Amino acid sequence: MPAAPTGSAAALDEPDLGHHGDAEATPGLVDLAVNVRRAPMPDWLADPITAALGDLAAYPDPAPARAAVAHRHERPPEEVLLTAGAAEGFVLIARALTGVRHPVVVHPQFTEPEAALRAAGHRVGRVLLDPADGFRLDPARVPDDADLVMIGNPTNPTSVLHPADTIAALARPGRVLVVDEAFADTTATPGADGEPESLAARRDLPGLVVVRSLTKTWGLAGLRIGYLLGDSALLARFAAAQPLWAVSTPALAAATACAAPAAVAAERAIAAELAADRDHLVARLSGLPGVRVAGRPAAAFVLIHTARAAEVRERLRAHGWAVRRGDTFPGLGPDWLRIAVRDRGTTDAFIETLARILEA
Repeated sequence: MPAAPTGSAAALDEPDLGHHGDAEATPGLVDLAVNVRRAPMPDWLADPITAALGDLAAYPDPAPARAAVAHRHERPPEEVLLTAGAAEGFVLIARALTGVRHPVVVHPQFTEPEAALRAAGHRVGRVLLDPADGFRLDPARVPDDADLVMIGNPTNPTSVLHPADTIAALARPGRVLVVDEAFADTTATPGADGEPESLAARRDLPGLVVVRSLTKTWGLAGLRIGYLLGDSALLARFAAAQPLWAVSTPALAAATACAAPAAVAAERAIAAELAADRDHLVARLSGLPGVRVAGRPAAAFVLIHTARAAEVRERLRAHGWAVRRGDTFPGLGPDWLRIAVRDRGTTDAFIETLARILEA
């Protein structure tokens, strides 16, 4: 059996690492628990996915999609490994790195990296970031002897976007640094192109592995498509742990389409629109008594602290709203909730309901 995690969280009741937002999104509720964009699929994406259904008799060929993703990130194809969603990437890393002696996960963050490590038999250390400091990363807090470090950027559930240089400071020879950028495509900086603070194009950092997802912005959670970026020798180890034909033909078609320049431009426009909607949500939340927004949100969701959050969440459900509980994330507790960014009309209706609950 995997050993219990080390670190200051070990004394606390262990959170349920297998709990995710989809468990909250009961049919009939307005879904603010899952961080997947809900919008009609554009024709340039729907058409190749639909066309791929005519090729299902043949085994999937990942080469064209791999080349397209590599071109997007200015890497050779051998530095790309396509996966059945970002979650499979964490499993491959955990299974392949059998010689790791001191893996560390920086929390609060997406729980699947630690869950995958524990399932593979690793003893996991935790670095818990401080809410009083806006959940910002201090690289000095990561133990020097950690030979595998996993961190999200922007981080789920805190929505904190760490500076790229701060993350890069964790890289060193003899260490694998896994950066979960599943929500990097939801980040934007006014007046700047590209994804702020992403390391996806960095090839100079030893042991860097970047985990990416295509499911969030383009609403493809049910298709399962993501990829790893990193040193070719390291990715070859992960590929050896991957089942044959792990990524389906329709998912490969989606990866190729989403890597095209026009798709990336559309993605950037969506991120800018999301930033405005997020600012509106943060402003409305900040006006509620007893509600504190964590840090400076930069992704498709916002983390809040409020007393009796568990009770508030249940009352929201009774009024038709689903939000994500925070107590299943290491480093958080029962007074935290995660809220997905939606359009302004949805946000305003939600805030009206939340305000009534808080006043009761």
